[in-house]
Amino acid sequence: EMLRLSNCVPSPLKSLLLLLVTITTIWKSALSASKKSRFLFSNNSFNNRGTSSLFVQALSPLNRNHSLLRQQEGSISSIFSSSLKQKKQQQQQSLSRHCLAMSSTATTNIEPPVPRREEDLVVYAGVAPEGWDESLPRQSEESTEELLDPVMPVKDPYGWMRSDKRDNQEVLDHLKAENEYTQACIKHLEPLQEELYKEFLSSIQETDYTTPRPRGDYWYYTRTFQGKSYKQYCRAPKAKDATLSISWDGSAEAPILEGEEVYLDQNILGKDKPYCSLGAASISPAQTHLAYSVDFTGDEIYQVYIRDLKTGEDTPLYKLDGEDKELLDTSGNVVWSADEKSLFYMTMDDQHRPDKLWLRQNWQDDKPNERMLKEERDDIYWTHASKSLDGKYVFFETASSETSEAWFLPTDSLDQEMQCVAPRRNKVLYEVEHGHGKWYVWTNVGGTPNMKLMTTDAKANTADNWELVVDDKGEAMFDGSYDKALDSVTVLNSHVVVEGRQEGIPRVWIYNPSDKQLQRLEFDEPAHDVGLGAHYEFEADKIAIGYDSLVTPPQTMEISLAAPADDRTVLKEKKVPGYDKDVYGCDRRTVLSRDGTTEIPISIVYRKDVMEKAKAGEKVPIHLYGYGSYGSCCEADFDSTRLPLLERGMIYVIAHIRGGGEMGRQWYEEPNGAKFLCKKNTFNDFVDIARFLVENWTTPKLLSCEGRSAGGMLIGSSINQAPELFRCAILGVPFVDVVGTMIDASIPLTSAEWVEWGNPNEKKYFQYMMDYNPMTNVQAGVQYPSCWLTGGLHDPRVQFWEPTKFAATLRHANPEGNNVVCLKMDMSAGHFSASDRYKYLKELSIDYSFLLDQLGLAKK
Repeated sequence: EMLRLSNCVPSPLKSLLLLLVTITTIWKSALSASKKSRFLFSNNSFNNRGTSSLFVQALSPLNRNHSLLRQQEGSISSIFSSSLKQKKQQQQQSLSRHCLAMSSTATTNIEPPVPRREEDLVVYAGVAPEGWDESLPRQSEESTEELLDPVMPVKDPYGWMRSDKRDNQEVLDHLKAENEYTQACIKHLEPLQEELYKEFLSSIQETDYTTPRPRGDYWYYTRTFQGKSYKQYCRAPKAKDATLSISWDGSAEAPILEGEEVYLDQNILGKDKPYCSLGAASISPAQTHLAYSVDFTGDEIYQVYIRDLKTGEDTPLYKLDGEDKELLDTSGNVVWSADEKSLFYMTMDDQHRPDKLWLRQNWQDDKPNERMLKEERDDIYWTHASKSLDGKYVFFETASSETSEAWFLPTDSLDQEMQCVAPRRNKVLYEVEHGHGKWYVWTNVGGTPNMKLMTTDAKANTADNWELVVDDKGEAMFDGSYDKALDSVTVLNSHVVVEGRQEGIPRVWIYNPSDKQLQRLEFDEPAHDVGLGAHYEFEADKIAIGYDSLVTPPQTMEISLAAPADDRTVLKEKKVPGYDKDVYGCDRRTVLSRDGTTEIPISIVYRKDVMEKAKAGEKVPIHLYGYGSYGSCCEADFDSTRLPLLERGMIYVIAHIRGGGEMGRQWYEEPNGAKFLCKKNTFNDFVDIARFLVENWTTPKLLSCEGRSAGGMLIGSSINQAPELFRCAILGVPFVDVVGTMIDASIPLTSAEWVEWGNPNEKKYFQYMMDYNPMTNVQAGVQYPSCWLTGGLHDPRVQFWEPTKFAATLRHANPEGNNVVCLKMDMSAGHFSASDRYKYLKELSIDYSFLLDQLGLAKK
């Protein structure tokens, strides 16, 4: 009516009427949108099921741009547009207020990016939805568990951020905006970052070398130089029976050993490249060639080159299945045979899983011979190739976290087919090494909580012939019981070196097969980290071990196999300029978990004067670090990059929570560890430790926490469970969309992880995993700690969209909070961050500057 009326009135009144029309239309649209949005959101599950065919196609992992979904919502989106603009403005105003309170030193009013949310987007758990790619499994071949049917929708409002090819411009623009926002948030911390960076550099010897180790006629070692980002790989001639003697003057120009030659300089490889990571640097048996693999993007896809060590000329390995020369993509795993003409390498499937072992003979010819030796087709198995230390066998090992199998091929009979040491048996793990005409096997066969040490003749199909290795009293040395955990075995000509754990501490044992004596290496410090160093010679009569503790810098110690308790020589100690060991202290103690029976170990390092304050009742800042997955251990080792935190009055605590392997495999496996349906123990342990720290030495305002990768999942779940306990959280490349990722086998490495976390497509695991899944358990209207998230655009292990979605989810749930959420996405790296050691330290200085600022410790 007003539009018709406007044609009959003078121009000034016409303009006023048109303005009224516009305002009224917007108001009515907003009201309509409000009603429709309440209906759509409250009936979300019904709508998703009711339009399953459209949604399945739009949400297919192979087409996550959701074009069909947007077409369906086209009529609604025009109605929503004006109200969404207003809502976005309100969100930005709230987030702006949220940023004003982000730190005591920040003064800039900064608005974080507000990505669009598509509230009806879901992923489906359970049986294959309509339109699903049938080549992608919904569960493993071995699984007998029931799939969810009908499917269960899991909300994924930021699912559009997935971009498998990293080419979605909207996503790239959002990542750019996130980085710009993060940079603006921490701009005031640039002086602190520079200060921290200088402190990191001041505590390392930039021009340094690793301990030379013998191999035939040479000593092999690496060198680093001040101002250079990467290593040089070096060797020097070794006289027969010569002992190591170094008289280096400390300069970059002087050789470490006389006759030093550089056979590979990673600084040259990485020149003008944003990323450079070596996968292998393997010397040929005659020491005339080097096979090395290199990744220039961070996606963990490696190209292989063979270098002639006389001429320095590189020969790349090309694919043999095409007319055009195309570099061969591998997993980075390269192994020489017994001669210079043949080598083994591994390729990966579409899910980025190493699956095939290849033998290439006469690699230097224009038309080399090549054949595939083994292929692992089951998606849940990860494979690896290696060679026995005596050089007689090449192994193809395939394993999940539950079951494993090993195949072998004599290096002097390459025309044979590979044979199996023992066929795989469900839930039986084993690894194998060769020596003295036997297989040395460490295994949990029989369902033992830890690995047994067994032997059998070196032949195929030996499962029924494995026998426990016994001492001179006829007692099994490693029987798989709770007392000792066995991790790895190195077989030498005269002795066998065993690495494992006892009483929660890393241990090294030396076994003499001749007299059947087993001796554990002992050290003065009760808590320490120790492990076998690099060894290339089967005939060795001495071993090199690495040793350190929370307060003792790393050292390399040479130990006689004949007299390991008495004949020890420190070959090298890491120099830490300005470090005074007497200023610092360390402790190891336990915290009682909420179950009332489990004692959780923690390792603590501190300045002694700070701990005195804490014991006297003063509350001090604490940084709590954890991981707790895959049976992997967080060791009580030395790390000079902790020193800037300690010097600012912080106590650093390492949580040895369940899910790791610190107390043996029982600390990891069901029923009392933290795997499958007891995974929550990981997060509960961490929170229980945090509560202990708050009750005794600190306050929530002075407590920060950190975890990386699966440790990022730990932090995400912990701050969801107890956000009030922490002031600041660092989540490095965090695995936070556990359910959303584990549903979808099109995401690299997903299916292999079903035997680690469980499969949310299965009825047995779905709800349990949903209960701790960080992405879907963020609490609304609750004060969260300030969060620092990092990611790598080319990360194949934790996809970049996981931290990106989690940052958006945290902000959306609590727009009025005074915590800041920052995402720092490295656009040129993968899972392992910067390959450049200086860039890594600069990134760490940024991480720590955020942490210190949030805790009010920006000043030293």
